[in-house]
Amino acid sequence: MKLNYKTMGDGKPLIILHGLFGSLDNWLSIAKELTDTYQIFLVDQRNHGMSPHSDEFNYGVMAEDLKEFIKEHNIDRPYILGHSMGGKTAMKFALQHGDMWEKLIVVDISPKAYPVHHDVILEGLSAIDVDALKSRGQADKKLAEYVSDFGTRQFLLKNLNRKKSGGFEWKINLPVIKDNIEIIGEGMEEQLAIEKDVLFIRGEKSDYIKNDDVILITQHFPNAKLETVKNAGHWVHAEQPEALLDIMKTFLK
Repeated sequence: MKLNYKTMGDGKPLIILHGLFGSLDNWLSIAKELTDTYQIFLVDQRNHGMSPHSDEFNYGVMAEDLKEFIKEHNIDRPYILGHSMGGKTAMKFALQHGDMWEKLIVVDISPKAYPVHHDVILEGLSAIDVDALKSRGQADKKLAEYVSDFGTRQFLLKNLNRKKSGGFEWKINLPVIKDNIEIIGEGMEEQLAIEKDVLFIRGEKSDYIKNDDVILITQHFPNAKLETVKNAGHWVHAEQPEALLDIMKTFLK
């Protein structure tokens, strides 16, 4: 699958993968701060952003998408960063293709399985009648019946695209994401370990990576290090961008 992407900067290649319900634009501000040292590839994963939709939606095919992307663009042993779902994609790829990357950063996700916890969000998004939608404000009003946090709603509603012919459509493949949400929570099945430089970054206020998860992390990545960003939740890059950048730059040097 040919994925949509943006590239900027010059230097060592760094590929950035967003999380569930996200897109490459989520990491644009971080990328802009790294362009003096790295050539950044911001990528929309399948069924997200402007990348193609597919009924296949699991970490196996997304890792294969990443492999194809690297080969298509002749990227030599890149650094790879993945957040949340993107982190699982990056881990899957890293374990299967250890010769195709140099360093890996995984942001606020571990290799373990997670129970489904996006039910309310999916219910809220599905409740929006996109065909009859007149404005983003109307969509926000409906979504507010399910999701109280304004910032979360704004993030989710970035997936609404205004059509040239008028009206709106979803950028995300909502039906397929809904049907495969349990798969997105799956853990790493590979009984593989790779001794390369890997950094896990978690938000202090997030419960996605717990202290006990370090055991599983080091089973797959024996040389992994874990850093905690203070006063940040799951959206580390949005809540504490400067702290995240400092940690990233130190590791990638």
